[in-house]
Amino acid sequence: MHFRSLLFCLMYSIVAEAQIDTAAISQKLSQSAAALGKDVAVVLYKDGKVVYKKEMGKFNLKTQQQIGATSQWLTTALVMIFVQEGKLSLDDKVGQYIPLFEKYYKGYITLRHCLTHYTGIKTEQSALKLFQKNNFKSLEEQVNDFASKKDIGTNAGTEFNYSNMGFNIAARLLEVISKKTFDRLALEKLIRPLSMRNTTFTNENYNDAINPAMGARSSATDLSNFMSMLLNKGTFNGKQILTEASVSEMLSLQAKSNLVKGSPKQTETLDYALGGWILEQNANPTAYSSPSLAGTWPILDVCRGYALTIFTKELGDEKDRKIAMDIKALVDDGIKTNCQ
Repeated sequence: MHFRSLLFCLMYSIVAEAQIDTAAISQKLSQSAAALGKDVAVVLYKDGKVVYKKEMGKFNLKTQQQIGATSQWLTTALVMIFVQEGKLSLDDKVGQYIPLFEKYYKGYITLRHCLTHYTGIKTEQSALKLFQKNNFKSLEEQVNDFASKKDIGTNAGTEFNYSNMGFNIAARLLEVISKKTFDRLALEKLIRPLSMRNTTFTNENYNDAINPAMGARSSATDLSNFMSMLLNKGTFNGKQILTEASVSEMLSLQAKSNLVKGSPKQTETLDYALGGWILEQNANPTAYSSPSLAGTWPILDVCRGYALTIFTKELGDEKDRKIAMDIKALVDDGIKTNCQ
């Protein structure tokens, strides 16, 4: 009787996993290869393991590539580690740590404002300008320039305007508190613990400032590790990286789409959490992404319990969102839930 029960459980597990039509996902990826730039790596993580993977063109699951704005998700997680350690609060004012902001009447900007594009500091909206070389030698020099030379456009917390500035200000706060460089902090507290062996914030040109908002390089496997940690309430391979409360805060609604005044085309109409966008929600958000203008779409669905990484190097636009959502729909079709 015990053997028959065990056999039934195993058969049910196989059937449940087989419900996701991986052949349809592969077909969709093949059809979309040109639009995605031909070099693509895809990982689907569910139930504690990788249940689907695909490598196309010159990419494999460990290929390292610039991930642009997806960096903001990683930076947010690092900030939350400092918050759970009691070293700062999301509602601390940046002027407490960088007095130059007080001198130039920007001291009231909070850490939360920084992680939600609500600083009120005027910024450039062009996608290409977000990628331009910043000409600063250090994060300190860049953030001091934000404090002393950038004008205030609106009061902090009143208008969402997409930019790199807030995340780089938040990262500089971590440097001030720890007396370590941001890239070293990311390596010690996030990258190594998550076994993200192909991820770094260190610039290839060591004379350039670290860019916590746009400057990380990573791989499909590494981003899958990061999202699996979020999916597992902050735990990775038995290690508690983030507390459950920190993950919950990261994934909480921060800005409704009607308040978003400036955002990349592929994220228009989406609400915003901390460091990432909300793809779906009922009473509460259920699916998230922090897509890159460089083309990568990492998708976290906490209701259906999976992490999907679509890793590319093609400069993204609206078509990437449709492709990513079409692939997500194929995954969703194979998972019986009451998420909708």
